Amino acid sequence: MDSVRSDSASAQVLALKILVAGGFGVGKTTLVGSVSEIRPLRTEEQLTQAGAAVDDLGGVEQKTTTTVAMDFGRITIREGLSVYLFGTPGQDRFWFLWDELAQGALGAVVLADTRRLDDCFPAVDFFEHRGIPFVVAVNRFSGAPQHAADEVARALDLDSGTPVMVCDARRRASGKEVLIRLVEHAGRVHAARLLDASTG
Repeated sequence: MDSVRSDSASAQVLALKILVAGGFGVGKTTLVGSVSEIRPLRTEEQLTQAGAAVDDLGGVEQKTTTTVAMDFGRITIREGLSVYLFGTPGQDRFWFLWDELAQGALGAVVLADTRRLDDCFPAVDFFEHRGIPFVVAVNRFSGAPQHAADEVARALDLDSGTPVMVCDARRRASGKEVLIRLVEHAGRVHAARLLDASTG
């Protein structure tokens, strides 16, 4: 979290950093774009025949672009408090960027598609191994199998207490609910760690 002093006031500006991760074509760019109050920064490029051997389009055959660095958006919670959203690239060959993007993050949203649930395992593993709090948001796609939250949690072998919810990444209200859930969860995790550290 960063704080900077304004020229016109002594109040501090607090910025919370949240990552939006998940597999290829799961809706990360869509989620960042739907909730951002500014025009989101996108680093999308056209999919080409050269990438056909490495980009699995199974289940997302209509996809024509892919994020090659990150997406960026911003939400103002109140005066002096903003949330910065960083959408990660989904393909394996861009994962080297994740460590850089994860530095200083309050937490993360792992988007999941029940048609390709295996695709979010790398994101789940990444955040679990680094101790970064996260929630799993199942993005509802037309025709995708529907499963209860506890079934998704078992299928992903999530740690107890990791929230799982359903969302529609296209809808601003739904995306905001996911972010609120994450901030609440991350707050509980960080508070518990502080308590453990003070009593340990």
